[in-house]
Amino acid sequence: MYLQIMWKFLEQSSFHLSESEYSQQLEAVAEYLTLWRVAPTVRAGIRSAKPRGPGYTGGGGARAVTIPLDVAVEGVRSSEWDTF
Repeated sequence: MYLQIMWKFLEQSSFHLSESEYSQQLEAVAEYLTLWRVAPTVRAGIRSAKPRGPGYTGGGGARAVTIPLDVAVEGVRSSEWDTF
């Protein structure tokens, strides 16, 4: 599994979340990362991300960083994926 983080700006017209909605989304993602015990991996991935590496989208100023996560999706944790 991979976590993909894309940096954008709240003021950007194509970004459709309010600041409150954005904070709620971040909190939900952080809960999962903590539950899966991969928060240190994500922190390290963010710190080591190149300023303009793969995933850079150019003129829009946004870029994505992909971080591999060591998360089992079968067994005990498989029920987490049945929420859709």
